Amino acid sequence: MILLRSLLFQTAFYLTTAVFAIVGLPVLLMDRHRVQAYAKFWTGTEVWLLEKICGTKLVWRGLENLPRGACLIAAKHQSTLETMALTTKGGDFSYILKRELTAIPIFGWYLKGAGQVAIDRAKRGQALPDLTRQVREAMEQGRQIIIFPEGTRKPVGAPPEYKSGVSHLYADTGEVCVPVALNTGLFWPRHSLSIHPGTVTIAFLQPIEPGLDKQRFLQLLESRIEAATAELINEAIAAHPSLKRARARPDIAVS
Repeated sequence: MILLRSLLFQTAFYLTTAVFAIVGLPVLLMDRHRVQAYAKFWTGTEVWLLEKICGTKLVWRGLENLPRGACLIAAKHQSTLETMALTTKGGDFSYILKRELTAIPIFGWYLKGAGQVAIDRAKRGQALPDLTRQVREAMEQGRQIIIFPEGTRKPVGAPPEYKSGVSHLYADTGEVCVPVALNTGLFWPRHSLSIHPGTVTIAFLQPIEPGLDKQRFLQLLESRIEAATAELINEAIAAHPSLKRARARPDIAVS
């Protein structure tokens, strides 16, 4: 039943994505704020479909920790779910993403229209200064920058690999950083067709104020996110014991 509902959602997801992409083309002629508003409706619809079809409900914690204006949002990355869901909260947002995505027909047009920050990794030594410039300009406009410090989705229980890029942006911009913990990988793992029912949690943690040196910041960011993520994983497994057999790995401490 789980696989059947998952396949039904995947079908609905790709069909609605195609419809939204085509129907929304005129929106691309409007300003960035209109494109973002359309994108939020789009991703919000997909999250709603996920709950209705798969029984995978998303709840939020710590929304009071999210500032109204410019900030750096550093999130754990386990699943496609948070990529969609994080766009629905907060204000004027920009993801940090690889430039290749902006070259995808139609989809890339929306990324550009919504003002996402693209990094050209082929530039090597120039990539970070170029990224820093784009982020600084975006934050001067009051935008919230969303970054996945590990750079890619990690399976539940995988050892953390936080990159130095997030600490560079924290130090350079002088803005507050909001860590984000989650347990999405238990329910919608990467490289898996199966999406499990239950209550998924994404939590905005206590913000890290500017002023720390890069090394101390990165250590604090990792410790906060990893500790809170472990708690959310244990909490979800306690509520849905089948997830322990289906997704939990040996290196997760299950209380």
